[in-house]
Amino acid sequence: MVHVKICGLTDLNDALTAAEAGADMLGFIFYPGSPRYVSPDQARAIVTALHERYPHIRTVGVFVNETPAVVWQVLEYCGIQLAQLHGEEPVTWLKEPSVLAGRAYKALRLRSQAEADRLAAEYALPLSLAEHMGVPSLLVDAYHITVRGGSGQLADWDVAAWLARQHRLLLAGGLTPANVAQAVRCVRPWGVDVASGIERAPGRKDPTAMRTFIRLAKETLPED
Repeated sequence: MVHVKICGLTDLNDALTAAEAGADMLGFIFYPGSPRYVSPDQARAIVTALHERYPHIRTVGVFVNETPAVVWQVLEYCGIQLAQLHGEEPVTWLKEPSVLAGRAYKALRLRSQAEADRLAAEYALPLSLAEHMGVPSLLVDAYHITVRGGSGQLADWDVAAWLARQHRLLLAGGLTPANVAQAVRCVRPWGVDVASGIERAPGRKDPTAMRTFIRLAKETLPED
């Protein structure tokens, strides 16, 4: 069954709705340039209340070019388990002796097959480690010249499908209730990640769209 990450949460009710609907991972964006930015204090309050009712939900902090020390401090303060690195972070941050080793995976915004092969070979977590952590080996998002994520643009599904045959791939980029089933069938990802595609305003989710997205993602069978 496909895993589902709901990202860009800023509201406790939205987080609780996502958990109740069957989401596996919930994401909080700590990049000030995002319209879905939350402060560590806001995220801490949401995560604390969320885990009182849904302790099994995996939480993810999304960071862009912060230092490992800052990322680790925010994770610890907020009670968030994992970091999604969405900038130009070096691969050494994913390995020992970095404080993020075992707690982070890389997001890639890919422009070509050649770039996908090169960056995936460098950044993808080994399968054994990803399985142990319960996370994707890497995330693939749509490339945008200025926007780091949540642009609403589709990722290249052909490139993503190629990577999904080799890695535990989390697919992001322009997913909505209208296209998530097709994405699952075509790409066969480990999981799907949605932010803007289920919103009524940046950072505020549409409950009906969110429930529909999760249901379709989990009910759809990949193509043979």
